[in-house]
Amino acid sequence: MSFELSEDQQLIRKSVAELMKRFDDNYWLEKDQAHEFPTEFYDAIAKGGWLGITMPEEYGGHGLGITEATLLLEEVARSGGGMNAASAIHLSIFGMHPVVVHGSAELKRRTLPRIVNGDLHVCFGVTEPGAGLDTTRITTFARREGDHYVVSGRKVWISKAMESEKILLLTRTQRYDDVEKKTDGLTLFLTDLDRDRVDIRPIAKMGRNAVTSNELFIDELRIPVEDRVGEEGKGFSYLLDGLNPERMLIAAEALGIGRVALDRAVRYANERVVFGRPIGMNQGIQFPLADSLAQLDAAELVLRKATWLYDAGKPCGREANTAKYLCADAGFNAADRALQTHGGMGYAEEYNVARYFREARVMRIAPVSQEMILNYLGSHTLGLPRSY
Repeated sequence: MSFELSEDQQLIRKSVAELMKRFDDNYWLEKDQAHEFPTEFYDAIAKGGWLGITMPEEYGGHGLGITEATLLLEEVARSGGGMNAASAIHLSIFGMHPVVVHGSAELKRRTLPRIVNGDLHVCFGVTEPGAGLDTTRITTFARREGDHYVVSGRKVWISKAMESEKILLLTRTQRYDDVEKKTDGLTLFLTDLDRDRVDIRPIAKMGRNAVTSNELFIDELRIPVEDRVGEEGKGFSYLLDGLNPERMLIAAEALGIGRVALDRAVRYANERVVFGRPIGMNQGIQFPLADSLAQLDAAELVLRKATWLYDAGKPCGREANTAKYLCADAGFNAADRALQTHGGMGYAEEYNVARYFREARVMRIAPVSQEMILNYLGSHTLGLPRSY
C-alpha cells in the first residue's frame, strides 16, 4: 500500500498551482461581485491542455484517470478560486463521460475536440423544479417527429447556461406512468442551446456568482436524431456511469476550499495580535483549526482510496459517496472556522474567507445532499430498508 503520488501526478499538482498564481483572491472577488464569467482563467486552463485531462487521446485529450482530475480540481479550488473556478471547468473535465462511452462516433468527433481545446462550452440539463433529486420524475418531454425530436419543459440550477453553446439534456421519451421500470424512458441528448427556443433566466443566489445558475424554459426545441446520446430510453443508465466520478470531483473541490480557508485562518491567527499576543496562541482558536486539519486529512484519504478504486476498475460506490460526504463537511467546517478566526473582519469581503464560506456551503447540497449520501450508505452498504 502506497500513499505517494507518482511523479506525473506531483507534476500536475505543481503545474496547476503555478498557473493559478496568475489568478489571485482579488481576481476571484472581483469576478464574483461583478457576476462575470472568469474568461481569462478558463482560457488559461484550456491553453494549458487541462480541459482534456480525462478525454481520450484520439480527441485531443490526455486519457488520464479520475485521480489526476481530482488533483487538478483540488488545486484549482485551493488556489482561492474556490467554486467559481472549479465550476467554470468542472463539466468539461469529466461531465462528457456519457458521451465518450455511449455517444456515436460522429457525435464525439464533432464535439469532444472542441471541448478539449476550450472552444465549446456545454451545460448539463437534468434537474427540474418539480423533480429535485428524484430524476425519474422529470417531465421535460421529447417527442419523435421523423429525423428530429421536439422538446418542451423546464430545467433549473443549470450552471453555465448563459455561456454555453450546447446542453447535455435529459428528457423523457416515455411518460413516467407508461413505463414498467421508473428509470426507463429517459433519453439523453447533446444538442445546441437554441436561444430562440430556450429562455434562460439566471437565478439570484448566495454565492459562486462568477458562474451563473439558471432556470431554462424550453419551448418546442428541435433536436436532430444525430444529437441523441446512445439509445432512446437508456439515458438514465448512461448518467449512472458518471455519478461516482462526479462525487469524487466535488469532494476534491470541497477539500481544496477547506485547505485554502485553513491556510488563511492560520496566517491570520499568527499575524493578528490581541491582548499583547497572537490570537493563534489561544486554544479557543488553535484547537478548532487543528481539528479541521485532522478532518481534511482524513477526508482526503477516503477520496484517494475512491479514485484509486475507480481507476483500477473496481467497485467504488461506498468510497465515492463517503468521500463526498466527509470532504463536504470538512471543507465547510474549515471555512466556517476560518471566518470565526477572523472575527468581525471575517464578515468583510476583503479577507475572502466570507467568499470561501459561501462557496463551501453549497458542497453540502450539490450535486446531491448529505442526507441523500447517508440514504445511499444506509441502504446500499448497511443493508437497511430504503427510505425513499
